[in-house]
Amino acid sequence: MFIGKLAGAAKEMAIAWRYGVSETVDAYVLIFNLINWPVSVWFSILTVVLVPLVARLRHDDPKELPRFRAEFLGLTLLLGLGLGAFAYFGLSAALSWGWTGLSGKALQEALKMTPGLALMAPFGLAIGLFSAWMMACGYHRNTLLEAVPAIVILIALLAPPSWLPEPLVWGTVTGLALQTVALAWFLRRSGELQAPLLGFHSPAWRGFWSILGIMSLGQFLTSFTTVVDQLFAADLGTGALSTLSYANRLLALMLSIGATAIARATLPIFSEAQASRFDGIVPLARLWSRWMFLMGVVAAVLAAIVAPMVVELLFQRGSFTEQNTRSVAVIFRYALIQTPFYFAALVLVSALASAKRYSMIALSGAMNLLFKLLFAFLLVKSMGLLGLVASTVLMYVLSACFLYFSVGSNRVGFLK
Repeated sequence: MFIGKLAGAAKEMAIAWRYGVSETVDAYVLIFNLINWPVSVWFSILTVVLVPLVARLRHDDPKELPRFRAEFLGLTLLLGLGLGAFAYFGLSAALSWGWTGLSGKALQEALKMTPGLALMAPFGLAIGLFSAWMMACGYHRNTLLEAVPAIVILIALLAPPSWLPEPLVWGTVTGLALQTVALAWFLRRSGELQAPLLGFHSPAWRGFWSILGIMSLGQFLTSFTTVVDQLFAADLGTGALSTLSYANRLLALMLSIGATAIARATLPIFSEAQASRFDGIVPLARLWSRWMFLMGVVAAVLAAIVAPMVVELLFQRGSFTEQNTRSVAVIFRYALIQTPFYFAALVLVSALASAKRYSMIALSGAMNLLFKLLFAFLLVKSMGLLGLVASTVLMYVLSACFLYFSVGSNRVGFLK
């Protein structure tokens, strides 16, 4: 995980050096996040649904797994092609009609980037499936392989400009393609990947379809808050998206280490415990959530202290100015307040998912979007970008409280 985040930090340094806070970064961030939004929803659904489902299949009917995997791969490939086509035509149309808030040079850059970045969709869906399979099998190579796109983008940005047109676009697409191939190779070598099949003949689909709808709704609503951020920031003028992106990328470098470790360590354990009818999941989940909250407090305080130095060290060179450093550091410090609540919520979501309490997770997602929109409308007009960040912080505070009490008030659900 640490190696992967070092690669991500190096990539962000290269973007800041080459482009700074500019229309190019505004365009790339918006298009990347809009295309990556359904991909992240897909991965979130697979992580929460497939890992417990595979644990039950291994325990109850292991012979069904190969066919289920083959048919799931076939479905994923079809969805990836469809999503890629939709991104190519739909996003180009949305940009042309002025629905995204971009204008001027940023809009022209976005229109040029969209056709290439549309290829993110099929590669992203395949990566999400392969990563979920690896987690379900107890492997963790996918965590290291998440560094591949960042390394490829870094190489593309450091290469002479004449060597590669649009290095952000083709570095991203090439990196995702290589990550897909590497994940497939590891799974194939381990005997966990079958040739794709079309159809839904495996009995395991019944368990998947029964919870797909509610989980899709929950993840759709939760992840849509990212789109809300992009659209609000795009309307705040040139540089707002770039500033928010640099602060969020820096926050993600820290959060994702803890978040990935928490989610990928707790969900398989809770799932196995639920399959074995262990009756101590609720107190264990609440205990772990409190420890993760404390860990988040410590991490947030330390990061806030060193924030200006870290931003300067990582980004302030080339086109990234001292004023940009001050702006990003302020946004980053405000965003850090969400850290303890975010860490605690991850444990609680894993516990609810292991008990198939998907309706509670979906309700949490709906509440998140409602709170996000409410606070954004109230705060952005008066506080600008700080108000947008504050709306995210308040959303996570209320979400963590809701999940904590939901786990405690549904003890019977962990024994069924």
